[in-house]
Amino acid sequence: MERQFIPVITYDAGPTGCGELIMNLFLTMKKMNSGEIIEVISYDPGAREDIPAWCRLQKHELLQRDDNGNINHYFIKKG
Repeated sequence: MERQFIPVITYDAGPTGCGELIMNLFLTMKKMNSGEIIEVISYDPGAREDIPAWCRLQKHELLQRDDNGNINHYFIKKG
C-alpha cells in the first residue's frame, strides 16, 4: 500500500459501526486544524459508503481510500 499522505492522527475504528465511527471521527477531527490529514482505519464494510458521504456533508476532502482485504484505510483532509 503506497502512502502519499502523512496523517497527523491515525484513528483505528476497528469493527465499529457507522453511527459510532462517524461520531468518534467528528469528535477527533474537531481537535484538528484545517488542512491537516487524518487516517481512518475501518473493518466495517458500510464505511465505504458512509465515510465519503460524511466527508461531502462536512466539507472535508477524502484524499484516498486503500482497501486491504476487509481493512480499509481512509485519508481525509480537514476542510
